[in-house]
Amino acid sequence: METDPLNATLLERHDLTDRLSIVRVQPDTGRVPPFRPGQFFRLGLPRGAASDPKSAGLTHTGRVRMTRRAYSVASAPEVTAWAEFFVVLVEEGRLTPRLWEIVPGDRLWMDSEAKGEFTLELAPPDRDLVMVATGTGIAPFVSMLRAYRGHGCWRRFVLIHGVRRAAELAYRAEIETMAREDRSVVYIPIVSREAPVAGELRGRVQAALEPGTYEHIVGAPLTPDQCDVFLCGNPQMIDDVEELLTARGFVADTHQRRGNLHFERYW
Repeated sequence: METDPLNATLLERHDLTDRLSIVRVQPDTGRVPPFRPGQFFRLGLPRGAASDPKSAGLTHTGRVRMTRRAYSVASAPEVTAWAEFFVVLVEEGRLTPRLWEIVPGDRLWMDSEAKGEFTLELAPPDRDLVMVATGTGIAPFVSMLRAYRGHGCWRRFVLIHGVRRAAELAYRAEIETMAREDRSVVYIPIVSREAPVAGELRGRVQAALEPGTYEHIVGAPLTPDQCDVFLCGNPQMIDDVEELLTARGFVADTHQRRGNLHFERYW
């Protein structure tokens, strides 16, 4: 029987709201496996009591049954002591309600190898990169900014983050500081369920993609000959924005063809 399937420790957690948390996970090896910004690791807990693997169900081979889910990394690869993730509580989910029960010092499982192809290798460096996120979908873009800002990986990096309420705008202060220090970084926060304050738009992310609004804020048009667009977040947002932008001439990636509209679905 597998005596301890858990190979990592919850090092820190910062709750933004009762449903959103930024967590840092430290592998037992003391070093996060190599990854490229935009990739993900799976986190997991045994089925049963989170703190007691022996209470979990077993497979016929005696291995502990695990519940695992994929989470994009928000930290930069240069930070090797821990990996940071932005997690939302899915009340009907099988994993996140139990993640909400554990505290720093508790044990969990983490992938030993990063996965995913949602990286900047998808776009040439002489383009405007337009990153559209809802909720926790901002995580891979934060990793990209932390790792690549100032390295000539884009002409502009436009980050549009849509949430319901301003309290959910994770990483806002950090990104606003980046945008002040680096004119190639443009940050567009947008809220849908409360009145916007200075610097915010109201509505869904599509509002920021309206040609007049986008060009007024960014100072350049959103066109397929100049821009690559990356989408991460709610699947309905991805479908809606894909439809919106393909009508304007953008081409989505396929297995056979590299386009200028990129996304990776985690659920």
